[in-house]
Amino acid sequence: MTQPRLSETLVLPCGQTLQNRIAKAAMSEQLAKRDGTASDELRRLYAVWAAGGAGLLLSGNVMIDRGALTEPGNVILDDARDLDAIRRWTGATSGTHAKIWAQINHPGKVAVSPFNRRPVAPSARRSAVPGYNLRKPRELSAADIKGMIAKFARTAELAVAGGFDGVQVHAAHGYLLSQFLSPIANLRTDEWGGDEAGRMRLLLETVAAVRAAVGAGVPVSVKLNSTDFLRGGFDTDQALTVALALGEAGIDLLEISGGGYEQPAMTGVAAGQSTGADGRGYFVEFAQRIRASSAVPIMLTGGLRDPRAMERILMEGIVDVIGVGRPLTFVPDYPRHLLSGVVPELPRSAPRVGYRPADGYLELAWHNNQLHRIAAGKTPQRRPGLRTLARSLTRITVAAGKQVSIPR
Repeated sequence: MTQPRLSETLVLPCGQTLQNRIAKAAMSEQLAKRDGTASDELRRLYAVWAAGGAGLLLSGNVMIDRGALTEPGNVILDDARDLDAIRRWTGATSGTHAKIWAQINHPGKVAVSPFNRRPVAPSARRSAVPGYNLRKPRELSAADIKGMIAKFARTAELAVAGGFDGVQVHAAHGYLLSQFLSPIANLRTDEWGGDEAGRMRLLLETVAAVRAAVGAGVPVSVKLNSTDFLRGGFDTDQALTVALALGEAGIDLLEISGGGYEQPAMTGVAAGQSTGADGRGYFVEFAQRIRASSAVPIMLTGGLRDPRAMERILMEGIVDVIGVGRPLTFVPDYPRHLLSGVVPELPRSAPRVGYRPADGYLELAWHNNQLHRIAAGKTPQRRPGLRTLARSLTRITVAAGKQVSIPR
C-alpha cells in the first residue's frame, strides 16, 4: 500500500521544497551542554531522525535568551560563539532529503523554577502552573518588547548561519508570544495589548523582524494555539484572526497546536479533548476554519497516528503537512512506516495521576527518556515502566541543578 499524498513534495511560498508531507514535530530534547551549547548527543539523535523518512525536522526549543529557559538542557543561541556546535548539529541531515528548522522561543513567565532570575511577562500576573516559576513576573516595558523582537530576529539569523534550513517562531503552549495573545495573561492597555490587534502586535512584528533577518528565500513558520483551553483565555475565534493575519504576513507554514502547561492539550490530556471518531487529530476542525479563509500552508500536529486519516485530510486540502512527535521517540523511523501505509505498534501512555498539568509533564518525561536513549546510541524501550519515568524525572532535576550552577 502506498500513500501518494504523504509522499508528495511540497513547495513552500519561499521556494523551499519539502520531499514529503511528514514533519517531525518539535519536542524538547534537553540535550544541550551545561552552558546551552549543542551537544554531540543532539547531533546523534537528529542523525537517526534524519534517516527516518520525514521531509522536515523541527528542533526542540532553541532559546533566544540564556537568562530564560523553558527546561534544563535547552539549546541557547543568543550570540555567535557556538555556531560550530550548531553546524555539527544541523550537519546531521547531510546526505538525506530532510530539512531541519530551528524552533525559536522565549518562555516568559513559565520559565522553570530552578532558574532564579525574575521571569518576565506581558503583565505582572503570576503563572498558575505548579513546578514553573510562581513568582510574580516583571511586566515588560515597551523598550523591553522592542528588545525582545530584536532577540528573536538575532537568533533566527544565527540559526540560518549555523545551517538550519528554516525557523519556526513558537507562539503556542503558554510561552511568551502566546502570553501576549491571551486576554487573561496580557492585561496591558498600551499598543501591545488592550484589544486583539494590540495583543497580536508582538507576534506580527516578531515575524516581520525574523523575515528581514533571514531573507525571502528562507522558510519562516509559526506555531500557534487553536485555543489555550482556559476560561476567558485565547479562544478559537481569536486564533482564527491571528492565523489569517499570519497568512497575510506571508509566513511559509502555520503549525496548529493547542493548550499549554495549565491545560496540556498538546500531550492529549486536556479536558474534552479527542482525536475524533475518524482519528483526524486534536485540532483538525480549527484547521478547516483557517483553510476556508486562507491559502496559508498548514501543518497539523497532535493525535495523528493512522495514515488513512492523514491521507484523508491531505486529500481534502485541509492541511499540507502532517506533524508527528512522540511516536518518533519509540519508533525513530515512524515516518518511513507511514509512507508505506503501516502503523507501527506504540507503547502505552505514561501513568496518569488525574491532575492535568502533572499528567502532561509525566507524558513529556515518559517520552523524553527515550530521546536520551537514542542520543546515547541505544534503542528505545518497547515496554517502559515506572522506573523509566522515575529515572527521567530524576535526570531532569539533576540537569536543572547543574545548568543553574554554572552560568556562562
